[in-house]
Amino acid sequence: MLVQFSFKNVLSFKDETILDMTAVNAYKEHLTNVICSETKEKFLKVAAIYGANASGKSNLNLAMNYFQHIIIESFNNVDKEEKKAIEKYYKPFLFDGDNANSEFQIIEILDGFEYKYGFEYNADCIVGEWLYRKNLKTNRNTILLERENNKIEFGATVRKECETYQGQIPTETLALSFFNKLKLNTDIFNVVYNGIMDTLVAGADFYQNNWILHQMLPKVVDNDKSQLIDFLVAIDTGIKDIRYEKEGDKIKFFTSHADRYGNLYDMNLFNESAGTIKSIIVYMYAKLAIRGNKSMFVDELNVKLHPLLLKFIIDLFYDEKSTAQLIYTTHDTTLMDKKFFRRDQIWFVQKDEFGYSELSALSDFKVRSDASFEKDYLAGVYGGIPLLKELNVKEGE
Repeated sequence: MLVQFSFKNVLSFKDETILDMTAVNAYKEHLTNVICSETKEKFLKVAAIYGANASGKSNLNLAMNYFQHIIIESFNNVDKEEKKAIEKYYKPFLFDGDNANSEFQIIEILDGFEYKYGFEYNADCIVGEWLYRKNLKTNRNTILLERENNKIEFGATVRKECETYQGQIPTETLALSFFNKLKLNTDIFNVVYNGIMDTLVAGADFYQNNWILHQMLPKVVDNDKSQLIDFLVAIDTGIKDIRYEKEGDKIKFFTSHADRYGNLYDMNLFNESAGTIKSIIVYMYAKLAIRGNKSMFVDELNVKLHPLLLKFIIDLFYDEKSTAQLIYTTHDTTLMDKKFFRRDQIWFVQKDEFGYSELSALSDFKVRSDASFEKDYLAGVYGGIPLLKELNVKEGE
């Protein structure tokens, strides 16, 4: 379960930026929208992030994507001609001429422990790295590793196994990535690595990727077809059935529609609307997250989806038995309402005239639970809206 994700000097976010999924205890509305943990703290199931075009809200998704890819790829820099992972994903703020270090950190609850993992880096090396663990039953904090350039200090829990490899970790490789590849008696590094990779990240155009359909849809049709059909009926797509055929390495997908007499007619899936195709892909991602208690970042979730369908997808994450979480960016303010969201579930990204993006929560403002969130947002009370200037376009000019 995601507690917090933070980053610094990444893309348009120059200063430290923190997305905190901890619920505000003082808020008593929509208690079904939060996850109750083993501690007294509660955590949000859904966070909606609003912002103007080019405000930087998509960069929050990219930040999580870069974070994961550095961890995945930093151990695999074998080919000297290829860019190192840290060089490839070093994307500092560009508009001040200061190529300072970038930084990522995540806090997650995994198997009864809270882990805090992060690193600082530039295009040349890992500058710092840290991993801490807190036992949620005893509240005891443990240092697992602290790194400064090439020097790594290990905590007592992993020292015996890890110190042997002290001089073998390259400057461009994360210790987490390195130890995840080794067969150790401790599973701490595997748990943290897999916990981070369990976060699903989908860009704004992910629904246009046919590879996702070819990889995921056959398994869904084989194992969970009835639930998928129930979903497609519930969102009024007109689809009565869905199937696939294999021709060698190629897969063809077909949907079935009924006429007024109940006769079924097949149609190629890719002749369905973009909204229907996106709905199927989002549904598969959502079910994967919910069943596995994973976190899911989606950029521009509202694109191609009717607001009621968007709400339908969001409501899937309020499953009582799941600790899955959805973090999504959007322009659509239809659901920015006290009837659907708590004040701590709504976030804004604002970019100033010098290109600095800033993330803030509605809960940072003094807002009554019965306030009109959408009305105040569109009036500019919370920021995160475009600053429009008058433009005169005269004929012949």
